[in-house]
Amino acid sequence: MIARVMKIWAPRAKNASRVAGRGGVVMPRARSAARPSAPARSAATLSLGDPWLLGAALTLLVLGVVMVSSASLNIAERQFGHPFYYIIRQVAFVMVGVMAAVLVVRTRLVYWEKAGSTLLLVGMVLLALVLLPGIGKVINGSQRWVSLGLFNLQASEPVKLFVVVYIAGYLVRHGAEVRASVLGFIKPMLLLTLIALLLLLEPDFGATAVMFATALGMLFLGGARLWPFAALMAALALAVAGLIFSSPYRMARLTGFMNPWADPFDSGFQLTQALIAFGRGEWFGVGLGASVQKLFYLPEAHTDFLFAVLAEELGLAGSLAVISLFALLVVRAYIIGRTAEKAGHSFAAYLAYGLGLWIGLQAIINIGVNMGVLPTKGLTLPLMSYGGSSIVVMCVAVALLLRIAHETRAHDHAHTAPVVRAAGAVAS
Repeated sequence: MIARVMKIWAPRAKNASRVAGRGGVVMPRARSAARPSAPARSAATLSLGDPWLLGAALTLLVLGVVMVSSASLNIAERQFGHPFYYIIRQVAFVMVGVMAAVLVVRTRLVYWEKAGSTLLLVGMVLLALVLLPGIGKVINGSQRWVSLGLFNLQASEPVKLFVVVYIAGYLVRHGAEVRASVLGFIKPMLLLTLIALLLLLEPDFGATAVMFATALGMLFLGGARLWPFAALMAALALAVAGLIFSSPYRMARLTGFMNPWADPFDSGFQLTQALIAFGRGEWFGVGLGASVQKLFYLPEAHTDFLFAVLAEELGLAGSLAVISLFALLVVRAYIIGRTAEKAGHSFAAYLAYGLGLWIGLQAIINIGVNMGVLPTKGLTLPLMSYGGSSIVVMCVAVALLLRIAHETRAHDHAHTAPVVRAAGAVAS
């Protein structure tokens, strides 16, 4: 039908241009003036993607570099004799992350969907390599890093991304089974249990919790039946309780979190110093660079407890601004996912939901730990804390969201453009 309309429209357009020529006024054709070439349209769409999402992510990245600079000067001077050691590396990590994001934005989602199982296998291999003597690197009592010469790769960071990609693909391939039977829900959980065991051997309890929570949220959004979901949640709660009570280290962290002032110079030291930082910040902070707690009082001030330094220097106003930026990022991720779902892009929708869940959960846990609301966990603040693995992987996650927004918009444009042209032909 559209082809017949276009055949009728083509002679009319040609005759109209001839008439305009005989009248002595040659008007430029609306099509060439109004519609840029296909590469130009693609580049413009890719550069914008979702402006709100892109703006929030870039603001968090820039603010993260500023706060890492402020929090790490003294510790870098003491450890390496160079106050700008961590700043230079953080800027380099951000540049690598941005370059990786540009590549991901220009990569079609279908390749990610096809590579989901392979990526998960690569992640499991990385987690196994971390545990091998001579390959895995121990830092602060945890064996979580693979030494790659110039930097250390924290294997759990790409693994969390690979799990989200895999679960999104699994829901597309086996969505009916997930919604209809318990087996469809249990199969990915068994695979994730194996990954969780590798993570707990490092140990990395925080990454395990985030991975499981994200995967469960995605399966629930994918239509998993409520009773097996509730049963698994109860089983996980019992397993977490068993892990806590079976380990004196985890038990000490839990009791220290519940009452850090009972032992402020040992188990509760980190949390009490973070709370002091929040108290000193008051409404508008003590000023950028003027934090006292970062001066060897607050351990890991430039990584896990960066938000406490930010609260001290920028106060409640700065803290709420950062929380608002993360909320905006997560809300935009869900809007992108919902738009993709309406357009029939199931993989893109599940992927957007999963990425939004992951980023939101990790931000909530890190901020909660800094504020003393949750037990201490070794989780970075997304897009802000010092660390190459986290920065690069989070940049890739944001780029995937931008790619989803681009493909959904391109799909809508491809379907609406013929209808608009046909309507114009009928009106003429």
